[in-house]
Amino acid sequence: MAAYPLFLFFFLSICITTMVSSNKTYIVYMNPSHRPSIHPTPSHWFESTLQALSIPPSDHLLYSYSAAAHGFAAVLFPQHLPLLRRHPSVLLIHRDPILRLHTTRTPSFLGLSPTSVPIQAVESASRDVIVGVLDTGVWPESPSFADGAVNSLPPVPGRWRGACEAGVDFSPSLCNRKLVGARSFSKGFRAAGSGKEFASARDRDGHGTHTASTVAGLPVTNASLLGYAAGIARGMATGTRVAAYKVCWSSGCLGSDILAGIEAAVSDGVDILSLSLGGGAAPYFRDTIAVAAFSAAAAGVFVSCSAGNSGPSRSSVANAAPWIATVGAGTLDRDFPAYALLDSGDRLAGVSLYSGKGLGSKMRLIVYGGGKTNASKLCLTGTLDPTRVRGKIVLCDRGVTARVEKGAVVKAAGGAGMILANTAASGEEMVADSHLLPALAVGKKAGDLIRKYVQRDRYPRAVLSFGGTVLGVRPSPVVAAFSSRGPNAVLPEILKPDLIGPGVNILAGWSGAVGPTGLAMDGRRTAFNIMSGTSMSCPHISGVAALLKAAHPDWSPAAIKSALMTTAYTLDNTKSPLRDAAGGSPATPFAYGAGHVDPQKALSPGLIYDITTDDYIAFLCSLNYTLQHIQVITKGANVACSRKLSSPGNLNYPSFSVVFRERSRVVKYRRELTNVGPAGSIYKVKVSSPDSVGVIVKPLKLVFKRVGQKLKYSVTFASKKERSHEKEAFGRISWTNKRYTVSSPVAYTWKMEK
Repeated sequence: MAAYPLFLFFFLSICITTMVSSNKTYIVYMNPSHRPSIHPTPSHWFESTLQALSIPPSDHLLYSYSAAAHGFAAVLFPQHLPLLRRHPSVLLIHRDPILRLHTTRTPSFLGLSPTSVPIQAVESASRDVIVGVLDTGVWPESPSFADGAVNSLPPVPGRWRGACEAGVDFSPSLCNRKLVGARSFSKGFRAAGSGKEFASARDRDGHGTHTASTVAGLPVTNASLLGYAAGIARGMATGTRVAAYKVCWSSGCLGSDILAGIEAAVSDGVDILSLSLGGGAAPYFRDTIAVAAFSAAAAGVFVSCSAGNSGPSRSSVANAAPWIATVGAGTLDRDFPAYALLDSGDRLAGVSLYSGKGLGSKMRLIVYGGGKTNASKLCLTGTLDPTRVRGKIVLCDRGVTARVEKGAVVKAAGGAGMILANTAASGEEMVADSHLLPALAVGKKAGDLIRKYVQRDRYPRAVLSFGGTVLGVRPSPVVAAFSSRGPNAVLPEILKPDLIGPGVNILAGWSGAVGPTGLAMDGRRTAFNIMSGTSMSCPHISGVAALLKAAHPDWSPAAIKSALMTTAYTLDNTKSPLRDAAGGSPATPFAYGAGHVDPQKALSPGLIYDITTDDYIAFLCSLNYTLQHIQVITKGANVACSRKLSSPGNLNYPSFSVVFRERSRVVKYRRELTNVGPAGSIYKVKVSSPDSVGVIVKPLKLVFKRVGQKLKYSVTFASKKERSHEKEAFGRISWTNKRYTVSSPVAYTWKMEK
């Protein structure tokens, strides 16, 4: 960590303090066509508007937006709201939302071998690509950004307009040819009175460093988490440049700060935006990320967002706008086994990243419910009775609080070890953690067996052991139980998530300010950490998108997403359909979208589904939005909806979501494919559908005479009979020839009115 002279430290120590008052932060969207010519910039106009309403800008205005949105964020009192809402130039006002973070082996698992000639060529070209990571900041001293290999990178592209901002414990000199920018945005956080932190791009949480190094970290030899997952750690696109935008703080991520971060990133010149954060389902015009991502996509920036960690609940997917690549999580073929040997003779397998001294070979008593209430079974803070658990192994149910926090509670109460047992919500999915005491996690079946054993045996006992790192796990990938699912709660005609990537037990760079558990009591420090979540899968896709951008610099964000989706796979390494960790049954497109990313195939997809900004506007005009709501998203003063789609599902999307209703048992969609493969390519259609749906595709063959040629086709879906008892079914439409398979999932949903 850099040391600073005392006087400089005080100049940089802008402390984020709690503000207690009746004011609140709001985001205000303005109609750009109303700006008088006397105001040279939007910012000048916004200040003048507030001044005219007797709202001093110097006291209230936080941010002005023109690249990510058209409007401003301000601290307002209740009496200000009716004044602004009556203003003819105001399109929409809403409270500043609080959003949450969605929280080595992967390059080889994804087929990104550094010896592959195509990958080597793309890696070299990716040096001109810049990825903006909006997260908790960056630890610039991480070897993922700061080892000797950074000197081998050419100078930063001249088009880059970003900056490395000075902040508390952060000198601009910490940026280099790999970490090309670092900024922090905290005005919304400060105005919300959410806590106390120092204004700086430095990452004191670890999440941002983990995601940024996953995108584009340099190769680091002998990387591990306290001996686990040892090997070479590298990002998806090792040549790509990284710019860190700190928008998340201790209590979350404020929408106003996120908008400001995207505003800066687009203006700075990023090519890719990676956001491992999000909120709940909301109409696009009230979704801060959706509004900003629209402007970013219109500017040619690919936006990748995490799907959320609210699975396996239905309709839990976040970041569901069609101009965003929404990423779910799957497992790797690497595991960290640990075992609980019961005195009954049962040996149950689990996982763990515990690296300290074990419990030895002596059996210890197991306690389940080591307190006076049922809450003790969840091992919540203050629920365990030290006289009951001291020196024993404590069985804890997963849920409510963080997994590592339960271990800390057990340790504080004097427990010798912990078995963390899944409930139905998590099924058989096991996530490894670097616990502070000997501990392992087990799936629901093993957990139920241990629960029964403890309840029936007078002196239940066990011994715990830890097995290190194991490769070649089968089956893999498996859809993570925590990965958020469809159907899309905002708009069921758009299938979300779009695809999945590695998101379970991912090794990547870490902050030097916090231990691997993230707990205040964890005094350990490590350059790398292993984490799980769609926060981890999102930067994998962002990094692969950077490679595609390097290979095809003229492709639009929609074209890149199409390539990622239509080449994704749906069979695991046992050649069986992808399974769902939540219950062990086959997963569906509501869990994995188009499938698991395949970077090698995505580099050459054959055909793409492209979408222009005008197409997205026609899509928005097909929704039940007012013109003002559409203008909030598009920043467009002259959106008149002269063109609209017959149905939102008619957007030229790489997947299909068909909703059957009582009055619409026949649904017809149209699509257009662009040839990015060789001239003279001929494709034939292949349809897979459930017995309950008839599918007719016209034409059955597409003949592309030249590169770049566009051809259209139509698909008619007909529900063969009323099936009110059948809620969903799935199929697939693929265009194939000897070289390419361009595949799209189809989700069918029956919403028959009674």
